[in-house]
Amino acid sequence: MKLALLFIFSVLPAFAQTNLFAPSSRAEIGSDIPVQIPFNPTNENMAVLQHAEELRAVCIQSRRVICGKILKVLPDGIVVDSGYTNLMRAPLTQSWLVSGAVAAERATNLVESHQPDAICIGQVFLTDLPKPPPGRKPHVFDYVILEGFPMGQYTYTSVGDLQRTVRRFTTKVAIAVRWMYGQEEEEKQNAPKK
Repeated sequence: MKLALLFIFSVLPAFAQTNLFAPSSRAEIGSDIPVQIPFNPTNENMAVLQHAEELRAVCIQSRRVICGKILKVLPDGIVVDSGYTNLMRAPLTQSWLVSGAVAAERATNLVESHQPDAICIGQVFLTDLPKPPPGRKPHVFDYVILEGFPMGQYTYTSVGDLQRTVRRFTTKVAIAVRWMYGQEEEEKQNAPKK
């Protein structure tokens, strides 16, 4: 089943293409008459694809706007204090990474709603960051404005030996879908057998 899912995720972008037929050999690539190989998915693969689309819809419905101050830069992501809604103004929204020299304040009395693209409130861990603007890297006290998809929780060491657990987000929906699928598989394996 995992092999089928890996195959599905690797060919999922191909479903957006209109040409479902491909040349069968190198010699035919340059010819004017393509050889048509029919695309014939199995019922099992279609079920996996449908489930992946359902998980993708859940991820999109759960997405949050993370706009806040970088508190910690870690090798696999950044810890952000999100809720700086006044970052959502032009020209700051032209880049996902904003200099710490910008005047910004955390919103007060703001409650996070349960709708897509709601402003995320509180400390979060954000991974799979986009490529930074030329000549810039994320630094502590810089700001970010990104869309994030939930991926459970993350525990890090904040000061000394103090461990802190925060919500984890990724900027890539495909990674969130794979994580959700992995969680489902883990739950199935750990479920008590009847």
